[in-house]
Amino acid sequence: MTEQVHPETDELDDGVDVTEENSSLLDSMDFGGFRSGFVTLVGRPNVGKSTLLNKILGEKVSIVSDKPQTTRSQVRGVLHRSNMQLVFVDTPGIHKPRGPLGKRLNESAESSIGDVDAVCVLIDATMPIGPGDRWVIERCPKDTILVVNKTDKANPEQVLGQLAGAGEFDLDAYFPVSAITGEGVDALVAHLASRMPEGPPYYPEDMVSDAADAFWVAELVREQLLGVLRDEIPHSIATRVTEMEWPHIRCEILVERDSQKGIVIGKKGSVLKKVGTEARKQLREGTYLELQVKVSKNWQTEASILDRLGY
Repeated sequence: MTEQVHPETDELDDGVDVTEENSSLLDSMDFGGFRSGFVTLVGRPNVGKSTLLNKILGEKVSIVSDKPQTTRSQVRGVLHRSNMQLVFVDTPGIHKPRGPLGKRLNESAESSIGDVDAVCVLIDATMPIGPGDRWVIERCPKDTILVVNKTDKANPEQVLGQLAGAGEFDLDAYFPVSAITGEGVDALVAHLASRMPEGPPYYPEDMVSDAADAFWVAELVREQLLGVLRDEIPHSIATRVTEMEWPHIRCEILVERDSQKGIVIGKKGSVLKKVGTEARKQLREGTYLELQVKVSKNWQTEASILDRLGY
């Protein structure tokens, strides 16, 4: 079953923007020289790492959803300013793995903690600090920055409670933020910029992400599937581009069971059509997108398949 779609619009509305205040604040900071460095974002699943990265950059470079483990690979996003360059590394949520895929995701996230200039650990302002948060924080250096996210969903008492509770970890700095509204984000970024060493830019000015086009297309398709499908099916899905020669792109959707294949396709192809249409809105105008669904019962456990998927 394939789906080719050509919606009339390719405009992207991902709810992110760059405020003039944030830009002017960073540009006006006097570092005594150009600064550059790497910042990794770590935390449990669903704490808002990808949403925060998109907000900081003012562009969508990492897919988001309300499903745990949406991010499965390290995603780098680059913030450019006249006096500095920050390279942010978004990571999979660290969790208790149930199999080879989960183990690889954890290894990917943990590997990003070393050899960077700053580490930000995100926690949820609406939830008590739990064993999962502690497990992540204990693996981070003492100069880690704690980011209490989702303040837009929490009352002031919850935020103050989280900040007070986090004091036991004796970390370097604490910032309450909302990755949705942007509240507190400019202060966090300014602090990160002040901590970067002097050095040259690592990426050209027109590069906001180092993700390959094929990876990004596959991620956009998976994001739309996450938004449509429920229950455990999203965790059983993987996507990869098997052919990419513009304007034609073929993306393969892997599922684990025949019953899941039918659900992903939908009645008379309705699900695939919706997914293809929404994904293409974020691609170059005129793109011919073909979606194929394939059953691969052991894709989450076979090392060779996980390697091909880039996990």
